Parts: sequence; structure tokens; C-alpha cells
Amino acid sequence: MGPLVRPSPIVGAGAVTAHGLDWRGLGRVVRAGRAEPTASVELAASHPGTRSFEVPALAPPESLLEKRARLLMSRSAILAAMATGAALRDAGWLNSLEDAGFYLGVGASGGALDQLTALLAASVEDHELSLTRFGEQGLAAVNPLFAFQLMNNFTLCHSAILHGTQGPNAAFFSRGTGTVFALVEAAHALLDDDCSRALAGGADSAVHAVTWSELVREEWAERGLVPGEGAALLALAHPRSTESALGFLDYASVGGCRTQTTMQALTALRPELDCSSIDAVVIAPWGPPAVDSLLRFTEIALPGRPLLDLSTALGESLAASPALAWTVALDLLVSEAFGRVLVVSRGLDGDLGVVAIRSGAP
Repeated sequence: MGPLVRPSPIVGAGAVTAHGLDWRGLGRVVRAGRAEPTASVELAASHPGTRSFEVPALAPPESLLEKRARLLMSRSAILAAMATGAALRDAGWLNSLEDAGFYLGVGASGGALDQLTALLAASVEDHELSLTRFGEQGLAAVNPLFAFQLMNNFTLCHSAILHGTQGPNAAFFSRGTGTVFALVEAAHALLDDDCSRALAGGADSAVHAVTWSELVREEWAERGLVPGEGAALLALAHPRSTESALGFLDYASVGGCRTQTTMQALTALRPELDCSSIDAVVIAPWGPPAVDSLLRFTEIALPGRPLLDLSTALGESLAASPALAWTVALDLLVSEAFGRVLVVSRGLDGDLGVVAIRSGAP
């Protein structure tokens, strides 16, 4: 998308992280520098000794409906529901959400391991997975409702059902860039009058045993990746809205890095970023190569601006990382009176997400 023709007001936000259940104060946490991960509770059985940035305790269900729904929810879906409730309260959107869109970056399936283990054990024949046994014995070995934990689009669906959003929606599989696409789609939906307000963000957990096993197998852990988890959402009003705004989304873009370097992709976007108006930079990189490129770009294009590295305080939360970085930027606008903050994310998928939010009138 790039520069928004009409900036979208940000009227609320919600975040769930290893450091708490509020987006306010995240800027201070990240600015403080490197935080130490702790021994993972979620991975203690499958990968003992793994250190992570995980949410220490899930908030209790907000209603009897949510208490029942949690039996069908993955950990990522619970994190998303917590952030959704927080964002709606922050925005003052407490009812009548027929016009509210919902766009979310989501990670891989994250079903309960006891159910997953039972399903697979019943599906093995002669030490190999048998699709015939999977259909005949495997599915019968688990609760039929287990499917609602396995379908990663339900990371969004559970929150939409629980909170009653009825506008257009979309779930984007994400290891970084998909979450930025979710924000772009939300901005398009508002500009095209598909809805009058929208939630946009991401939710994911890298401390699910299957997800972490994949990251270890693909050697991300060997390259220094520290697993994290969380969820974050921005509540976006229509550009014509008269609601009181915390800030304005005025730029959102994805830059491909498959045929060019991170530095080349950033340099190509530089003319439309209006670097002279940027007061601070928040980065959400997966590891040292991305950090080095983003540091070089900041030194060249944005000398002297404060730079905050999300990964030092929250690790890598996959689909959630870009959205968490947006809430850090929003906190800088609100708490430190910055005029405009640039957020650059580069997740495991390798592409670049670039978002800018600013204070002031549209």
C-alpha cells in the first residue's frame, strides 16, 4: 500500500506479552535494553531447559461463554481473545460491533498435545503414518471438537465470536509479513467503506512444542532465535471518524527480500517514507543479519534517532511480533510525545514490513 491517502485514526490498542497485559509501558520496557528470558514452562516436558519470553499467566475467562470456549481454543487463540478484549475496552467499543472488521496474522496450529499424541498414536501402522488408520482410528481417538484447536483461522474466529464483531474479516498465516498484510487489508477495508472500524494485529506462540520443534529442526534456534509469544491489536477508526485518536496510521507496506537485500528493500521505500518526519524507530528482527541491516539503514537515513529492538525484550513471537512492535510505537507517541515512529519488521519469512504511525490531526 505505502502512504495512506487518508490516515486511519488509532483509537485503542491491546497487547499481551511476557511483561504484562497492557500496551502502555512497553516502550519503556523495550527501551531499557536486553531482558533475560526465563526457563519455559510450556516447553518443560518436550524441550527442558529452553529459555523463552512467554506469558507467565493467562487472564481468567471474562464470561461463562469464554470459559466454555477455552476448551476449544489453542493457546494462541486465548492470547488473541485477551488482546481483543483489551483493545475493545481501550477503544470504548463495548457493544454494537456489527460494523467492526477483524484482520489478524496467525501462526501454525497449536492443539493440545495429549489430544494430538492420541490422534497420531492411533494413526501409526508398521512405524509409519497411515492415512487409512488416521481416518478410521485416529480421528475416533480424540474429541471431535479438537478440530477447533487445530484450525489456525480459529485464532481469529474465537475472538470474533466471543466479542461479537460482525464486519469483514480475514486470517493471514504469518511468520512476520502476513501480519503486516492484515494491517494493510484493514486500512483498505476502511478506505473502501467496507466497514467503519476495524481491529488489526497478530497473535502467536513459539513455545508450543510442535512449533518449537520445527524451529529447532530448521536451525533457527541454532542461529540464536529466542522463542516468545503474545498478541497485539490496533483498533482503527474510519478516516472520517470523530473519535478521539491516540495516533494515526499513515504508512503500511511490505517489501520483498527474495530478490534483493534488506538494505536494498528499505532504500527503495525511502523516498515515500518521509524520513525527515520520523522521530524514532522500532525494529522487530528475527536475528543478527536483520538487526545489522536495520541498524545500517537507521544510521544512514535516520541518524541520531532512538532505535528500539523488540527482540531483545520479547524474543521472536512469529505472527505476533510486528503487531507487538506497533503497540510499542504507539506507546512512544503517547508517553514520550514523539511526532512519528517508524516500525520495521523482518520475520522468519524473510520479507520486510514497514509501518509508520504519527500523532496529530489527520
